Amino acid sequence: MSHANLAIFVPHVGCPNRCSFCNQRTISGQEEVPTPEQVRALCEKGLLQLKRRARESQIAFFGGSFTAIPRPLMCALLEAAAPFVGPEGFSGIRISTRPDAIDEEILALLKRYGVTAVELGAQSMDNEVLRRNGRGHTAEQVRQAAALIRSASLELGLQMMTGLPGDSPVGAWETARAFLDLRPDTVRIYPTVVLEGTDLAAWQRDGSYRAMPVEEAVPLCAGLMDLFEEQGVRVIRVGLHASETLQGACIGGAYHPAFRELCEGERYLRKILTQLQWQNIPRGAVQILVHPGERSKAVGQRRCNLARLAQLGYQAQVSTDPHLPRGGVLVRQCEQTYRGQHSPLNP
Repeated sequence: MSHANLAIFVPHVGCPNRCSFCNQRTISGQEEVPTPEQVRALCEKGLLQLKRRARESQIAFFGGSFTAIPRPLMCALLEAAAPFVGPEGFSGIRISTRPDAIDEEILALLKRYGVTAVELGAQSMDNEVLRRNGRGHTAEQVRQAAALIRSASLELGLQMMTGLPGDSPVGAWETARAFLDLRPDTVRIYPTVVLEGTDLAAWQRDGSYRAMPVEEAVPLCAGLMDLFEEQGVRVIRVGLHASETLQGACIGGAYHPAFRELCEGERYLRKILTQLQWQNIPRGAVQILVHPGERSKAVGQRRCNLARLAQLGYQAQVSTDPHLPRGGVLVRQCEQTYRGQHSPLNP
């Protein structure tokens, strides 16, 4: 299900330190913390724009560590948003926070204001990676906070990053598997982007850090998406939200304005190649059938998948079949067909 959540950013508020990668004002494109009056205005505008879709959407406070901001401000923002939650409004309120800023008392308070989902900025489940990047919390605190959120019957979201200093692709897979042990409802995957004004920028300039580029991050994140979705966990974002401000401040790492689209294309290419191999289909003309809503993913951004297949000797035509499920692929040549939905992608 697609959700058009109403995002309200509270940049840096509540963060006790500055992580190596973080410049929230650049990421969000917002300088100031919204006032309760601005929150009410945003909610009113959101209801008018979303109309009936608001019932399937949430008011989402992102940017800072929401439960670590001064309590009066936190409550004032929630009080401003709460009247817009209900049968004729939004389905609930979503907040993002630090794992070490969650306890039973805070969760009870959040529920009283209509909060329905809590996302934890975990980033990694490797304590050394967390330490090197100034996170200020441990993997065990992520586990404890996740358990409290689930006990409170709230939706649990987890956020991870790939390519941080001290991390590796193997480490990213270990973090993802540790996430699955916590039974999250949703996950966000953020490949590291190096922004001006951060420690990562300084480390990149002095040569002590090499950022993972887009061409390395795409295959990794595509595989992680498969892992989560095969276990029933919704991947609700891959890559930072594109903006001119962010693009102007980016000096390295895996930034692309359509990063998820690249990952979706990579996933389809893997399925196609797997079927070609399993069926031992010889080089030549092939037809690829997919769900009508998935054709652009199968073709790849700027037709990159067709170009990759052409390099391997396949002249591919992508067509649609309404009987195929989303994610399903049928590769055909002459009388030979093979129908499949998944391929073994995990390393």
